[in-house]
Amino acid sequence: MNLDSLNREIESCRKCPRLVEWREQVAVDKRASYKDETYWGKPVPGFGDPGAQIAVVGLAPAAHGANRTGRMFTGDRSGDWLYRGLHNAGLANQAESVSADDGLKLSNVWVTSAVKCAPPDNKPTAEEQNICRDYLRTELNALPNLRVLIALGGIGASAVARHFDISPRPKFGHGVEVPIDDRLTLLCSYHVSQQNTFTGRLTEEMLDEIFERAQRIAASPLA
Repeated sequence: MNLDSLNREIESCRKCPRLVEWREQVAVDKRASYKDETYWGKPVPGFGDPGAQIAVVGLAPAAHGANRTGRMFTGDRSGDWLYRGLHNAGLANQAESVSADDGLKLSNVWVTSAVKCAPPDNKPTAEEQNICRDYLRTELNALPNLRVLIALGGIGASAVARHFDISPRPKFGHGVEVPIDDRLTLLCSYHVSQQNTFTGRLTEEMLDEIFERAQRIAASPLA
């Protein structure tokens, strides 16, 4: 399945009743600062360069971020950090991502998530994560040039480890690097959540180093 067909299938998904109810309720009970906006309120597909060597795998859309704008990591402070870092690395044409029509273009990177719907309290259940596995699997398989998977946070890392059946499962930590096979590498990063960025657990320099390392791996010759 190509990415366009997959994205259409993702956008129409209603497999998880709890997530369907939550994402649609959030789109009605809007945050006051966005009261005049029309929320997306549907599953959010991946975004970026179909020829990408690098994929960024996060947790799930934010209730008032991607669930509002319809584009991954767009319209919230996590996205501010992510896309500023991608711009610093030369992987994005601009440092901001505020709406799906803001002109942002990515080069050599694809941005996606383990779970496609915004979950209550940012905590998808194990069953919901499992239901979304097929979408992530199909998505990654549709990126023919993929070399590096940057997992943002433990759930993103676990989703990638399950997808590629990495055994033993690597212990998550910032900067942990795990060869998957002779072509692919898993590279872990703390999530760009406010909990991490406000406390200094993740700094801009740390994120820049992750993207620099990913580019070096992507540019290295295959064995």
